[in-house]
Amino acid sequence: MRVIVTGAAGFIGSNIIQGLNARGLDDIIAVDDLTQGDKFRNLADLKIADYVDASAFYERFTQGAYGPVEAVFHEGACSDTMESNGKYMMDNNYACSVSLFQACQQHGTRLLYASSAATYGGSEVFKEEPACEQPLNVYGYSKLLVDQRLRRECGIKFERCIVGKSGQVVGFRYFNVYGPREQHKGRMASVAFHQFNQFAAEGKVKLFGEYGGYASGAQLRDFVFIDDVVAVNLWFFDHPEHSGIFNLGTGHAQPFNDVASSVVNAMRGLRGEAALSLAALTEAGLIEYIAFPDALRGKYQCYTQADLSALRASGCEHRFTDVQSGVSKYVQWLTNQT
Repeated sequence: MRVIVTGAAGFIGSNIIQGLNARGLDDIIAVDDLTQGDKFRNLADLKIADYVDASAFYERFTQGAYGPVEAVFHEGACSDTMESNGKYMMDNNYACSVSLFQACQQHGTRLLYASSAATYGGSEVFKEEPACEQPLNVYGYSKLLVDQRLRRECGIKFERCIVGKSGQVVGFRYFNVYGPREQHKGRMASVAFHQFNQFAAEGKVKLFGEYGGYASGAQLRDFVFIDDVVAVNLWFFDHPEHSGIFNLGTGHAQPFNDVASSVVNAMRGLRGEAALSLAALTEAGLIEYIAFPDALRGKYQCYTQADLSALRASGCEHRFTDVQSGVSKYVQWLTNQT
């Protein structure tokens, strides 16, 4: 069984390959752009059949150069929510994804692709419906437009889990994913990653202060561990009868304070030090609050929480990891890398 993973050297793509390898699948074509050469580290311990540069892949795939392919996990995209070059974003995220979809339809290949919770933007409800989709930046819009196009092209209402005309098509609206193999992402890496490094360097973690009606560090996000993201991708891989657009978060928002407390206490635990409450961590100066930056005002989601109704209706009953457990595992992994 041949599988293709785009964005293969990236965060989610490399973890999906690891998940496929754990099942004994290694006839995998890895597609990426290694201009940022240190991303090779995400592939070095994985088993793949071939590597293809992204600049050459899409045209070759359209021409059928890779033979029968069971499925494409399309994780390749520009994920920088601060990127302001709309032409680049639309070419890279929208046009490329649509052409890949059309080639998959032509070849009878299933497509499982990365959408984003950024499609919801300023919404207060996170349900896979057009009324809830209010992107705040061109990244979110580029992802939304793919979803809208595939709704039209497939002739289905994705949120109802109805199989498409020409095989499985699944879009995953990832919420705030964190975990191993994201070290190359720079400023777009998870808050857990940045907090781990900040605490290691400075002995404290800094969080945004009061903003948007939320107290300091109390802004809420749906933080989802990478192992859960892989598990849900593979559940749909195992269930080709289900197509649609699905939220992929835990369904339970937690404050940034929880992430910071979990990072600090996990690192303290590795030193043999006792866990402390949030109040004690703040009083000791191990968590510090800073003024909310002007550059993010009006562009920042203070609350996200995945509505899992559609996911559960599909039959996927995967149980998600809470922040405390996921961060503890992640801190252990990060510590082992240093």
